Amino acid sequence: MNARNILVVAHAGRVDTVEAARRVVDALRGAGARPVLAADDRTELAAVDAAFADVDVLGATVDPADLELAIVLGGDGTILRAAELVRDTGAPVLGINMGHVGFLAEIDRDDMDAAVRRVIARDYEVEERLALSVRVKDADGAVVYETWALNEATVEKASRERMIEVVLEIDGRPLSSFGCDGMVISTPTGSTAYNFSAGGPVIWPSVEAIAVVPLSAHALFAKPLVVSPDASVAIEMLERTDGSGILWCDGRRSHDLPPGARVVARRSSRPVRLARLHPTAFTDRLVRKFQLPVEGWRGQDPGKQS
Repeated sequence: MNARNILVVAHAGRVDTVEAARRVVDALRGAGARPVLAADDRTELAAVDAAFADVDVLGATVDPADLELAIVLGGDGTILRAAELVRDTGAPVLGINMGHVGFLAEIDRDDMDAAVRRVIARDYEVEERLALSVRVKDADGAVVYETWALNEATVEKASRERMIEVVLEIDGRPLSSFGCDGMVISTPTGSTAYNFSAGGPVIWPSVEAIAVVPLSAHALFAKPLVVSPDASVAIEMLERTDGSGILWCDGRRSHDLPPGARVVARRSSRPVRLARLHPTAFTDRLVRKFQLPVEGWRGQDPGKQS
């Protein structure tokens, strides 16, 4: 019988995360599964704890295509890194929150042992999240860079002193041009990340849509937009702009944007898959993460509509 390969994603920067990773690795082995680490993670973890030195390595001793699931110990940034590692595999990602404020982690560290048992029993649901496919074209229309994003793709000014001038296009039609500090193209998953900080709308994960939010735009019509999930959103760096720009996707992957460059974002054919043990209402998650006041709510009888 083939081994069940479970990727464990954790960094060695925190003692509690290293201890948690050791517990997960031991629990997986005890259940007959094979724990796997990314090469950089194993190097860093083994430098702190020699017990990680013999863990299998993704891409070296284990083919990424053979992964069943990824268990992630950390906050949203670590989960985004894990999503990058399994992007081409289809393996779902289970996030265990190690004390960070985030929206992608499914459970807290106190439930970690139970989570591993449920992973072994395959007792979880998989939730698919809309992701973006992102292309950069040069002034001649040639594709020079391709990537993807789970949270957002942002076009930002590369220099603090200069704004950039852009034209926004939706579904092949120009909408407006203006000077700005940047533009955020966000998924519903990313609506509580950069989009939220920029004044964009919070979008429930069950709503399929793309948000487009200007950053410090010098224009009357520069409001956050919510467009179809199947829309094509393009941002062109106008040739007349004085400043150069930079594309960032999920804050992890970047590409320089000279004047004349064009960024096109649309729904990816490949969603990101999140493993869920305790599906909860997104409203409750918002209340918990932002510590929103709900005192005085009288509620409704379960059988009645609001």
